[in-house]
Amino acid sequence: MTIDEALAAGAPPIVAILRGIEPHEAEAVASALVDAGIRLIEVPFNSPDPDGAIAAMAKALGGRAAIGGGTVTSPALAERLAAAGGRFMVSPNVDPAVIARSLALGMDVLPGFLTPTEAFAAFAAGARRLKLFPGAALGSGHVRALRDVLPREVEIWAVGGVGPANVAEFRAAGVTGIGVGGSLYRPGDGANAVGQRAAALVAAWQAGAQTL
Repeated sequence: MTIDEALAAGAPPIVAILRGIEPHEAEAVASALVDAGIRLIEVPFNSPDPDGAIAAMAKALGGRAAIGGGTVTSPALAERLAAAGGRFMVSPNVDPAVIARSLALGMDVLPGFLTPTEAFAAFAAGARRLKLFPGAALGSGHVRALRDVLPREVEIWAVGGVGPANVAEFRAAGVTGIGVGGSLYRPGDGANAVGQRAAALVAAWQAGAQTL
């Protein structure tokens, strides 16, 4: 499943970031996320065995969720991600070579940026969804300023410090989606706990729509 397919099926634009997850727990945690309504799942490559965790989730849930990899900082990591079954690439920075290789491998891309210069560089490299990181560092006013200058087809997904408490504020500022990590999952967390947090996050996102 791609990001577009997940969104078209009604999934909220929320990426669950499972930094530190291991293959033996990946399927259970991912299933809990899907049951709670989150169908975009990222495993950062600085996890213990990202290839194994991505492969386990892609095999078990690839038809119900878009599985991707994060902290992809080289074309070689993009190749590993695709080989494991990942459908989208997330990076902490803008690297045209990483974006180009990921697109060539048929993956969606979400490169990380902070400034307008970085955003336009990512757009020029072929990215249409951009990860504002760290999202809460400059606040929702930064999002509004970016929206004023970025092309309409560019989506801003805020990651880093964005969650139930401020998601409505960021939605009102113009973000298309969000990514949530530590407040949703930390290594060792059980599937039930993650599912409960995911359900609360989805509810907060949906409630945020009422303020627009």
